[in-house]
This record gives sequence, structure tokens and C-alpha cells, in this order.
Amino acid sequence: MPETTFPIVDSHCHLDFDSLSAELPDVVDRAVAAGVTRMVTICTRLRNAPAVQAIAEAHVPVFWAGGTHPMSVAAEPMATLDELLAIAAHPKFVGIGESGLDYHYTAETKAVQQESLRLHIEAARQTELPLIIHARDADDDMARILTEEHRAGAYSCVMHCFSSGAALAQAALDLGFYLSMSGIAAFPKSQPLRDIFAAAPVDRVLVETDSPYLAPPPHRGKRNEPAFTAHTARIGAEVFSMSYEDFARQTSANFDRLFWKAAA
Repeated sequence: MPETTFPIVDSHCHLDFDSLSAELPDVVDRAVAAGVTRMVTICTRLRNAPAVQAIAEAHVPVFWAGGTHPMSVAAEPMATLDELLAIAAHPKFVGIGESGLDYHYTAETKAVQQESLRLHIEAARQTELPLIIHARDADDDMARILTEEHRAGAYSCVMHCFSSGAALAQAALDLGFYLSMSGIAAFPKSQPLRDIFAAAPVDRVLVETDSPYLAPPPHRGKRNEPAFTAHTARIGAEVFSMSYEDFARQTSANFDRLFWKAAA
């Protein structure tokens, strides 16, 4: 089987965003042709949940997750636990979030971001679905809150598009969480990030596109899409000194373990 079509999973994308939704059937078809067997599209504002759910219902390889993105939380109604539990009942709903902390652009809303994060953690705890975390320039608070909440009651989690520091990576791994590798890890200047991944157990690593953002080379600077998952995974295979086939198989098994509702 050609390398670029060996089965792999895109664990995080945004198929409802305008640049992808305008040609969604073609986007999904290209992903499948490139070997992407499953993809998780993420709802970042709960008012968009019906549209994101409809995408998952219309396309067999697509699953969905939902929550309130930390950069949007001050402008959106605070999610309630009942809302999150209600959408989590959908058969193709597989994860809580993305939630988290972003102090890079929205540090002024850190208090409400932390409140929202703790609420999403409780939803992950009650549903036993993985929490999907966005973290930027908030490593200390993120490690503290994730650890405090885990002590209060276990839950599972993936650090989506991980690009934070080694200390947060280790804190997440110590809690049994997963790190997800995006196109950032494929950028030429990202060797320190690749080193962080190399120090992680390979059975705790996922791959994602975060499309339409962060396209890996050779598509950097262009619109990203799930079909490009293999470009990041090829770098991941090099990081772990594995064949592409073995890395694709391993990260797919990791995905099945964490996102159990979408398991193959």
C-alpha cells in the first residue's frame, strides 16, 4: 500500500469553517483517498452544534466534538453541564471541547476561561469522553488546573495541537493524557517541539491537521485540510524512528483507545 494512503486518523479539524464547508464533499473525498479513515470535526461555539452534528451525520468517516473555545468564551453564553451532556449523547459525538486556556490573545478573560475549563472537565468526567485541550501561553495555570481536577476525579484528555513547553507536556503525560501532533511539528524551525514529542511514549501520541489552519510542508501558508494528515505523520514517524506504516498504525490505535466512541 502506498505510504500516503496507509490508514490514518485526523483527530482534530474544523470542517464547518467557511473555507472547508464550501466544498465539503470534495474535502472528505480527498481525505479518504489519502488514507484518512476517520476525522473529528470540532465545534468551537455551542450555538453551532446543530451544523457540526449535521456534518458528522452526512459523512460516514466524520465524527464530532463540541465545547466553547477559550478565545470565544467571554463572547458566548457560558456553557452549562446539561448542554454538554445533552450533545454528548449523540452517537457520533466523541469528545468534550475544545476547551482550555489562551493567554496569548485573550489573557484579559483568564478568569472566565478557567471557569469554563473546569466545567468542560466535569463534562468529560461524567461522560467518560476525552477532554480536548487548547493551550497557549498558559502553561503554569493549565498544568495546575488539569492536575487539581484530576485529583478530584479522573478523566481522559488530549492536548490538541501541542506546541507548549516540555514541563506542560510532562505534566499531561504524568496524568495519563495524550499529546497531539499538528503541522507545527513539521515546520523546519520546530526542532525543540519535535524533541518534546520524541521524549513522549509513542502510545500517547495522536496526529491532527487542525485544518483549515497550520498546513504542514509542502502546503505551508495554504489552506489545510484532512487529506494532509500524512505529511505531519511522516515527520512523526521520523521523530520516533518508525516506518510511516507503523507510526500510522500506532497513532490510529492510540486514537481508538482515547476516542472510544469512534473506535474502528
